[in-house]
Amino acid sequence: MIGKRKVILVGTGFVGMSMAYSILNQGNASGVNELVLIDVLKDKAIGEAMDLCHGLPCSPSHMKIKAGEYDECKDADIVVITAGLSQKPGQTRLELSTANAKIMKDITEQVVASGFKGIFLIASNPVDLMTKVVQEVSGFEPSKVIGSGTALDTARLRYLVGEYLNVSNKNVHAYIMGEHGDSSFVPWEHAYVGCKKVSDILVDAKKDLSDLDKIYVEVRDAAYEIINRKKATYYGIGLGLTKIVKTILNNTNEILTVSAYLDGNYGHKDIYIGVPAIINSEGARELLDLKLSEENQAKLDKSCEILTENMNNIREALK
Repeated sequence: MIGKRKVILVGTGFVGMSMAYSILNQGNASGVNELVLIDVLKDKAIGEAMDLCHGLPCSPSHMKIKAGEYDECKDADIVVITAGLSQKPGQTRLELSTANAKIMKDITEQVVASGFKGIFLIASNPVDLMTKVVQEVSGFEPSKVIGSGTALDTARLRYLVGEYLNVSNKNVHAYIMGEHGDSSFVPWEHAYVGCKKVSDILVDAKKDLSDLDKIYVEVRDAAYEIINRKKATYYGIGLGLTKIVKTILNNTNEILTVSAYLDGNYGHKDIYIGVPAIINSEGARELLDLKLSEENQAKLDKSCEILTENMNNIREALK
């Protein structure tokens, strides 16, 4: 049940502030009435809040924005965590695991101690693993803890397919599934433009089906390229987080590819991974179990195997 429409942002780095700026510019459509910024660097949180507030007269928003402490979480609807070490050039998301897991544990314990009863939204990398850490430390129902997962990867995919076929990316219905990382994949058998399969469109246009593999590789490697060029990627994920926040607060029951908890889905249990899920005010209301080809099921199995192995290492490190 949505209450004050209050959102807590933990971490005021590039990603968190891109989300905050996006929410500010969407006004009432964002569903947010109050935004509280928390950061280990308290002066930075105060400065960021001041900067955003000074833009309120120029934005469509009337929300309250301030810096705060963890006690503010007690009556919040959503806590968004973007804090943690950022990915460096040449570094994989999985290599961030142990250090960021310790940060997630500390943050989660402080949020829960406040009496928070809302929904956790995690964006810190590696996001599938960090989402699982937050769920285990908090003890929350798995549906109340979700990660940004492959939401950004899916947005990149839809953009590139739209460019390739010269159609609006909003009419591209395709998903990146699996780990938010190098073992992700596209179930092309479930990719559509409007009501027509992407593969059928390529056949009719006499285009090479291998172009789909090239599009996937471009999506998979996009973050690395952006990081190599500008040291970080944050606008896309900031907008993606805003989309998830809006979906929760406005109870719109949208299908988004988030890090969601598998409980027998796709043959796997006790793991968070990027899959299409229906998101509403209760969190991850329902997972969409797609019938995958044998090849894509094997890819999902491999992704789950990688995440399970890394999660076991994290549990040892957190003991």
